[in-house]
Amino acid sequence: MRISVLRLLFSAMPLTLILSLLATSSQAAEPFKMGVVDPQSVLEKSKAGKKALEGLKEYVSTRQKLLARDEEDLRNYEKQLKEQAPKLSETEKKDKETQFRARIQDYQKRAQEFNQELQRKQKELVDEYMKKISVATQTMAEKGGFSLIVDKGSEQTVKIVIYNKDTIDLTEQVIKEFDRTNK
Repeated sequence: MRISVLRLLFSAMPLTLILSLLATSSQAAEPFKMGVVDPQSVLEKSKAGKKALEGLKEYVSTRQKLLARDEEDLRNYEKQLKEQAPKLSETEKKDKETQFRARIQDYQKRAQEFNQELQRKQKELVDEYMKKISVATQTMAEKGGFSLIVDKGSEQTVKIVIYNKDTIDLTEQVIKEFDRTNK
């Protein structure tokens, strides 16, 4: 589950254009100070983020256990069907096979619903935490006098920042601010 909300916003406008506009407008007023943050790391390393991710993992685990139990029931039903097949009439065989196919379809529907629900929950979690991460980032930026903070990105997602000095990476500071305000 990778965060890509900010990447979508920045992909519409080239970063160089954004930087040049900001640099020109801020030259007259104050020095331009820029930083980078990895929101995914904030989510994964902050106390509240870890707790939320653990809750999501627990939810997934519970659902997977239910699906595994349903799958086991299907296997047992199929085994019984094969054992009983020689003793059943053609009509009974067809009825049992129809029931088995219906059970398979129900299982597939439940699995699909689970996946959709999981995607919805992940999106809600990401949206909620991106708002909180944005607030923590803004607080850090205002305290530190930063004009611009850019989503650093990662190898798994669209990388916006190709290079940055370690000194402008504010991820750890944002994690601390995030933990301070989100308990």
